[in-house]
Amino acid sequence: MEEQALQTIYGQFDAQGAFLKGYPYGSGHIHDTFRIETDGKGPGYILQRINTNIFKDVDHLQQNILRVTEHIRKKLSGIPGSDPDRETLTLIPTRTGASYLHDGSGYWRCYLFIDRHRSYDRVETAGQAYQGGRAIGRFEQLIAGLDPSGIHEVLPAFHDMEVRLDNFFKVLEKDPANRAASVREDIRFVEERAEEMMTIQRLGKEGKIPLRITHNDTKFNNVLLDENDEALCVIDLDTVMPGYIHYDFGDAIRTSANSSFEDEKDLSKVFVRLDLYEAFARGFLEETREELTPLEKEYLAFSARMMTFIIGLRFLTDHLDGDNYFKIHHPGHNLERARVQFKLVSSMEEHRKEMEEVIRRLG
Repeated sequence: MEEQALQTIYGQFDAQGAFLKGYPYGSGHIHDTFRIETDGKGPGYILQRINTNIFKDVDHLQQNILRVTEHIRKKLSGIPGSDPDRETLTLIPTRTGASYLHDGSGYWRCYLFIDRHRSYDRVETAGQAYQGGRAIGRFEQLIAGLDPSGIHEVLPAFHDMEVRLDNFFKVLEKDPANRAASVREDIRFVEERAEEMMTIQRLGKEGKIPLRITHNDTKFNNVLLDENDEALCVIDLDTVMPGYIHYDFGDAIRTSANSSFEDEKDLSKVFVRLDLYEAFARGFLEETREELTPLEKEYLAFSARMMTFIIGLRFLTDHLDGDNYFKIHHPGHNLERARVQFKLVSSMEEHRKEMEEVIRRLG
């Protein structure tokens, strides 16, 4: 996008400092993201063009982010030594007071840029895993008490296992890409675990675990660490919705304690790293121990298997459907991704007792 166009858009937000330059920023695949540098003394801004193919109700999306960030900011303001401008996202309103801009080029929003931060696509040390656990746990603690009924479900059934399994079996029955015969073992893997994987939803429907506000996309690169590699904040709040704490803990373990990359072809390299799992769990529970119920804690270890399974299920479903949802880089890419997730589930099953014992000891 031309800088002149970025400058025009930036000028419609109530930001400080004259536009100096703007350029693409980050590695995200959903929105168009640009860093804006100004002549002011502040760190600058982030401009994002929102992907309305995925987030169709921008008004509800922005309402969610505003409610969550204002709630966190209010809590942080009462904590001595905290810095709300760095410990949560800050939405910059338009000059008319709106939380986003709609013009001929799309829907735009503006954030204060958080400087002096680090982010990682992959966890390399137990120290990083621990700080990631602290960051996500603190996020959960800061949003605790915010009424889930006031938060919109912008992506309906996002982690709904029943819906995901139902969709899988419907696609399997139709087999539109004629691929089912070549993935019989993968299908059997799903069938053997389907009933167990609906445990969290059953507990929720029975009222045995509370519905909370959850992030729902806690991959490690959505955690910012400061210049000393200590927990700073959690970003990418687009998927904040009502959910269960297990969505966030489980998905974080899926990405933080995986020994390999998401599309690793050599499955012998795929296993759960128990050292990273324990480090993350320690940080997470230090922040949430007093907030979680005993039953929530009991199912944290299971949630790692569940969330890894549901992502693998989504990859396999898309493979069977002809690769219509996830971007692929070569034929069979979604199947490779699914098999990595399923191998990680198998590794977690092998270490089930150790993973449960870690939670009992730390919780």
